Amino acid sequence: MRLHGKGLIDRDAPVRFHFNGKAIEGFKGDTVASALIANGVKLVGRSFKYHRPRGILTAGSEEPNALIQVGAGDAMLPNVRATVQEIYTGLETHSQNHIGPLAYDLLSVNDLFAPWLSAGFYYKTFMWPRAFWEKVYEPAIRRAAGLGRMTRDASPEESERAFAFCDLLVIGGGPAGLMAALTAARSGADVILAEEMPDLGGRLVADNEVIDGVPAQIWIDETHTALRETGRVRIMSRTTVTGVYDGLTFAAVERVSQHLPHHPALPRECFWRIRAGQAVLAAGALERPIAFPDNDRPGIMMASAIRTYVNRYGVSPGEKVSLFTNNPDAHATACDLIDAGVDCTVIDTRPDAEATGAYRLIAGAEVVGTKGRQALRAISYRTASGTYQLQSDCLGVSGGWNPTVHLTCHMGAKPVWEDQINAFVPAENAIPGLHVAGACDGRLSIWDAIVSGADAAEAALTALGRKVDRTHHMLPKVHMEGGNGAGLHFVEAKGRAWLDFANDVTTKDVAQSAKEGFASVEHMKRYTTQGMAPDQGKSSNIAALAILADATGRSIPETGTTTYRPPYTPVAIGTMGAGAQGRGFAPERFTTSHKAVVARGAPMIEAGLWYRPSYVPAPGETHWRQSCDREVGLVRDAVGVVDVSTLGKIEIIGPDAGAFLDFLYTNMFSTLKPGRVRYGLMLREDGHVMDDGTTACLAEGHYVMTTTTAAAGQVMAHMEFVAQGLRPDLDVRFTSVTEQWAQFSVAGPRARDLLNGILDAPIDDASFPFMQCGVVRAHGIDGRLFRISFSGEHAYEVAVPAAFGDALYRDLVARAEALGGGAYGMEALNVLRLEKGFITHAEIHGRVTAFDVGLQGLLSGKKDFIGKAAATRPGLLMENRERLVGLKPVGAVQELTAGAHLFAPEAEVTRENDLGYVTSVGFSPTLGHFIGLGFLKNGPDRVGHHMKMVDHLRGVTAEVEICDPVFFDADGGRARG
Repeated sequence: MRLHGKGLIDRDAPVRFHFNGKAIEGFKGDTVASALIANGVKLVGRSFKYHRPRGILTAGSEEPNALIQVGAGDAMLPNVRATVQEIYTGLETHSQNHIGPLAYDLLSVNDLFAPWLSAGFYYKTFMWPRAFWEKVYEPAIRRAAGLGRMTRDASPEESERAFAFCDLLVIGGGPAGLMAALTAARSGADVILAEEMPDLGGRLVADNEVIDGVPAQIWIDETHTALRETGRVRIMSRTTVTGVYDGLTFAAVERVSQHLPHHPALPRECFWRIRAGQAVLAAGALERPIAFPDNDRPGIMMASAIRTYVNRYGVSPGEKVSLFTNNPDAHATACDLIDAGVDCTVIDTRPDAEATGAYRLIAGAEVVGTKGRQALRAISYRTASGTYQLQSDCLGVSGGWNPTVHLTCHMGAKPVWEDQINAFVPAENAIPGLHVAGACDGRLSIWDAIVSGADAAEAALTALGRKVDRTHHMLPKVHMEGGNGAGLHFVEAKGRAWLDFANDVTTKDVAQSAKEGFASVEHMKRYTTQGMAPDQGKSSNIAALAILADATGRSIPETGTTTYRPPYTPVAIGTMGAGAQGRGFAPERFTTSHKAVVARGAPMIEAGLWYRPSYVPAPGETHWRQSCDREVGLVRDAVGVVDVSTLGKIEIIGPDAGAFLDFLYTNMFSTLKPGRVRYGLMLREDGHVMDDGTTACLAEGHYVMTTTTAAAGQVMAHMEFVAQGLRPDLDVRFTSVTEQWAQFSVAGPRARDLLNGILDAPIDDASFPFMQCGVVRAHGIDGRLFRISFSGEHAYEVAVPAAFGDALYRDLVARAEALGGGAYGMEALNVLRLEKGFITHAEIHGRVTAFDVGLQGLLSGKKDFIGKAAATRPGLLMENRERLVGLKPVGAVQELTAGAHLFAPEAEVTRENDLGYVTSVGFSPTLGHFIGLGFLKNGPDRVGHHMKMVDHLRGVTAEVEICDPVFFDADGGRARG
């Protein structure tokens, strides 16, 4: 089926690959689909529900039928579109969704039961008998569900992820996208041009168009060269932009090596996150089918796809081709077929249609049926004078064009109906900063695409504050024609007419949905599965909406569209989670000291979203307690270093920053002088504690808030709500800088000695007292220093830009070891804070008040703050509330366990007798026994009393003494001295 002198493939580079074990010949530049067509293969798969034969429908990523498995073994990838997968020597491909040979699928028997498997049958069928669900229905459904086949083990082919930034992102490399990119680049903007296919040009690659008096391909090549000569355009071919998100952040998937035979050094795909200043969407349009009886046979495809295979790949999908259309565009396909020597007949619904070439035209007619099970053999068409048959092995269908509006809907906007083209177009300003151009904006002629591409680029440049360079602003000359035909979406005739070819949804199913009460477009979608899974509404949506509108007596715009969601095309989960294979899908955040502590053998534990070292073992240590006890001793006797970068760090700036903090915190911050730090308590609106931490005043109107690791995101969201919803009158701005600063705590009697070894200007008690802060230079690097302590020792926290974090941590640890100290981890940090009675989110877990943790003195009476009224409710100040206490074992059992409950010594262990619970425990090498914190009814009044601790989960019962929460250095002299 190869056509002489046609196509852009390299006929000097033959390629052999396999489809279902059979060798297939092609050429470099072919897709699997074009090579199969060239070899006369029409049956490529089976539909989901009825397992009907399916052939190739399109020539792009919108393909709903030709889904294949690519690769072998664990590297096999399911549901790859044959229309996009390029061939290479050694490529293994297989058809999907059949039992037995593709041509004799055993599950095709489902088609015989079609009358009983109509829309919503699963909602009606599997209700009775109830006992059948788990043993019969569900196992059978699970076996039948899905299209492709997954491997059990991880794929040996890895993907990667990357980030990119640009002034302008242009999505689509057709005429509109090329002109937008060229206009922006010549005006000095940095441009990324993302194109889904291997070549630039869009529809121009498949059409015999003339631009500026030369074939379109020459104009494409010249424009490509001009883009490269600007030095400002990054062309990303084989890259699909799959989603748009807040702040003009785009997700894109680049097929890096899926077209190459041997690529051990290359990833299979790359998942890009692109942040753009402005963007131009030039994604083109998708040709829409017309539904008519038996319109799903192999050999029936889109008319524009036939043109693509003829002109781009040099193959003809048939020897006797027919075209069924309601618009002029399909006539261009007929002319190209005749030019290639292929017999062609056009059936046009318009009575006044005229032929534009030497092909047979049947005007005022419509196709009403087809014949051929595994391949098309003949079609039936109807005119005013009767119904006739026409021998044909390929039928191209064109019902007009639908602008590719999907990306403009990803943030909630709905497209709007445009009567002039009988299609939906993007809503105006659907996504701020995204300018729509070309066919995806309803501009269906090449001239309109080029003009709108330049206009969109100019609008984007203006929004960026850039001047448009009009020196080269000469638009090419091209014909002005373009447009859609009348809104014909389905043919009224006897037989099943298919809408969603992948899911086997018919026109009858949609009408039945409306009849049974599912008249909302979203309900219809779910009831029928119309537009779900592979199709995603790209081919079937508009026709389904037309049928639903007709069935409910509404217009198409009144009926509306379903919700278009990302991704635009399917993305492998392994690609989205690139770099995390074997580690789960949750994000992992690492501190700058991560490699250094891992190299020392530290086991890492999750802390909020971060990974931190549990302990840092020394040579010869075999148990975590050995390491923890040693590390506590290092801090108490010499000096220890721990990474505290995970604490939330929020910069707050503005003339009203102090007043803003006063409203957030229970205590006063507007009186805090520059160079000083203050501890603060933050409440929720219900009066319960949300978070605590320190806030430093670096300069007038400039503060740095520190939150706990666990609540950093919650506090940031809370601040946004307060600033926008409760106190919009305050002139204040804030941003999270947690990742921008690496911060390390240096604690212990020799902490100042260590720091003076790295600071350009040494410090002492007079120049840098307790709760002081300021800008310092460490090893010549500008940083920040805070004299605060979470260990109760003489301590500092030093912060430097994150780029220097790794080097500074290694240097601090080496200097600490020279002074008899070293690194410590989370276990030792927990013991140190327990000895001092400092609380964490183990204590402020969402159900405690300032009164409960003994911090009611921080509730200022001089100002209003969030949660003030609720915190002073009598019920939250009752003496018999569960309040913070310290615990130590005094009986034969010397172990304490977090989560245990507290009872009176002689009381029966029942819920009614429960007096409190334990929140945190640890062994204190400083004191020589276990200590803990917990909440106990009338807690402060029970200091010195003995209680019974019971932990049914771990089987521990112990006698404990109630203590003051502060076990060590009660007057704080070590931290202040």
